[in-house]
Amino acid sequence: MIRRALTALLLACTQLVAQEPTPAADVVPLVEPLPASETATVIGNAPAAPAVPLVPPTESTPSRVSVLGYHDFSPTLPETEMRIRTEKFRWQMQALRDRGITVISLADFIAWKKNDGSKVLPEKSVLITIDDGWRSVYTDAFPILREFNYPFTLYLYKNYVDRGGKSLSSDMIREMIAAGATIGSHSVSHPYPKVVKNQKRQGPEVYNAFLQKELGESKRFLESKFAVPIETYVYPGGFFTPEMFPIARENGYTHMFTVMPGKVTFSSPNEKLPRYIILGSHDHIFELATNFNESAVGPAENIPIHPQTLAYPVKPESGETITSRMPVISADLSKVENLDPSTLVMRVAGFGAVPAVFDAQTRTYAWQVNRPLRQPHCLVSITWKDAVGNPPVSPLEWSFKLDQSAAYLGEP
Repeated sequence: MIRRALTALLLACTQLVAQEPTPAADVVPLVEPLPASETATVIGNAPAAPAVPLVPPTESTPSRVSVLGYHDFSPTLPETEMRIRTEKFRWQMQALRDRGITVISLADFIAWKKNDGSKVLPEKSVLITIDDGWRSVYTDAFPILREFNYPFTLYLYKNYVDRGGKSLSSDMIREMIAAGATIGSHSVSHPYPKVVKNQKRQGPEVYNAFLQKELGESKRFLESKFAVPIETYVYPGGFFTPEMFPIARENGYTHMFTVMPGKVTFSSPNEKLPRYIILGSHDHIFELATNFNESAVGPAENIPIHPQTLAYPVKPESGETITSRMPVISADLSKVENLDPSTLVMRVAGFGAVPAVFDAQTRTYAWQVNRPLRQPHCLVSITWKDAVGNPPVSPLEWSFKLDQSAAYLGEP
């Protein structure tokens, strides 16, 4: 039970965008909104998938949607947080079908989220989103999505449309729109938290003008260039501040997505909807996103962390709330018998395997976090083998919490 709850927190440790995309890596195909009456839209000329009976939500089958977020794809390049192998993406799309999960359109999602009874979704539903506008969306992901007849939504930012190199062209975007894709806004310049904070420090007038440009100009550009209405927005890097909400509504946005993992329910605020970012380096996130048996369905910030009694002392302690965004994560392994230090591996959510160092004198295994943590929870796991190659009965796993003021507004 505890292990499953901990797994549910694994993505929520760091800001998921590790570094700002280069100009050749941030555009997304745009698509005309699909009719709200369609549960699964046919893309291309392939036959539609069999219809899934719609079951009105009840207390025993709560209505919720899992939103999947992708970025870049490649058949050969090494996987990273932002890049996933093309064949793995195909496997995941097949897995959705094999598990009886319905892929819905953005129009269906919006109609369902009104919670007025006009739109009922299957018990297990997924919305596919793709950020930034890499050319690989067109060359790798689009053919697979068309093969499976899955609707999808592309989130573009203005400064990366028609930039050449690895970015999408307008013609590619229009082709995907014609095939049934939907588009949304991802800002003008894809500003990262540091840029946004610097603008905010300059005062309300400067910050307001900055937000009006990033949210408003992007929407007007996309609507003008591709002749489709833009109603949804994805926060670059998942970073948002309360000042963005009224400006978004003023500019006509109805739904905004974050990178905080969790299922969307009727009660999820439209200004900060949870979304699972599917990382190439963390396969378990897809499993978590497609598991509709989890009891925790809200965003990660609402998932409680209960302190655990661990076999070995760790820092930060299990369940502890910290204020430092770059702590030292460590475990005292002095009581581990016959430990083979060369087999030690520390994994930190959002970072994957990290270059932790074992101190033979103190028998402490530690890693200094090398970029600021930004999400509310962090899960850590440490594995090893003994001198004869046997692993521990279970890996050392624990989670701690990051104070949100430290994560988003700077050190208290």
